[in-house]
Amino acid sequence: MKKALILLATAILFVGVLAGCGSSSSSSSSEGEKQVVTIGYFPNINHVPAMVAKSEGYYQEQLGDDVTIKYQTFPDGSAFMNALKTGEIQAGLVGPGPAMNNYTTGTDVKIIGAGSTGGTVILAREGSGIETAEDIAGKTYITPRVGCTHDVQFENFMNELGITSKRIGGTMIHQTGKPATYQAMFETGKVDVAVAPEPWASVLQQEAGAKVIIPASEISWGTTLPASVLVASGELIEQDPELVQKIVDAHKDATKFINENPEEAKTIAINDIKEVTDQELSKEVIDSAWKSIGFTYEVDAAAIQEFGDSSYNLEFLTEKPDFSDLIDTQFID
Repeated sequence: MKKALILLATAILFVGVLAGCGSSSSSSSSEGEKQVVTIGYFPNINHVPAMVAKSEGYYQEQLGDDVTIKYQTFPDGSAFMNALKTGEIQAGLVGPGPAMNNYTTGTDVKIIGAGSTGGTVILAREGSGIETAEDIAGKTYITPRVGCTHDVQFENFMNELGITSKRIGGTMIHQTGKPATYQAMFETGKVDVAVAPEPWASVLQQEAGAKVIIPASEISWGTTLPASVLVASGELIEQDPELVQKIVDAHKDATKFINENPEEAKTIAINDIKEVTDQELSKEVIDSAWKSIGFTYEVDAAAIQEFGDSSYNLEFLTEKPDFSDLIDTQFID
């Protein structure tokens, strides 16, 4: 029943997009007399601020009873960015990689805050024979998408060792897939290495016997690069800065809650991830994942620019980027 309702809501949103063809994306739509604001996020630990804001009602509290808050989850950054571009969502959490990549191709996106840091772990399948990063040469690795945040972090780290993917003339074989499927991929032997965001890295350790080859603290920009960022369109910022400020304030409230109430935040994450993925993570998995992640709304602009430069060097981007106009900190200062 619940899935049917979700499908119905998605269909209604799609009809609304079609009806608005030829006009610019709107920051909201009408539901009776109410404005509708949809927040997007992924079902992983780096996106807990959205889960907490949803559970604790922070968006509703900040935006008021005249606004209907909806939430939409995504399997990857590409789907999220498409939804932002079409106006299907107004704001949300996404990896910095998709935000940067879309910005360089002309997408009207602004980073208005950070969500978390860390959480990218490189693991080897049990029986793969991989003991060190150097052993990954010639092996098959999996990431959520080509050029996503985790992919760039991994390939930059490996590039510094002189090891690259076949995509740019190296020996590593790249596959992509949803992190929730990595355990099955390991069990069938289809991939040797997983570039896994938490909590899926901890799942692989505890349930599949995977070995950590590069921990979150050692991967490129592991402690400085935002693992998720809060984004909105420049059009929304220009048209309704008050709305954007309220969205950021709700996000800040959620971040404060997580840092002050970690155990409650973990429970919220477990419940939300189960609702979205039908996979219930153990408290032990969440406890392990939590150690690799920090939660902050402050943005490290220098780390984002370094990440962008690396994306260019690794040929994910065709031009060297300038992200000075991508980040808008007026709402968090």
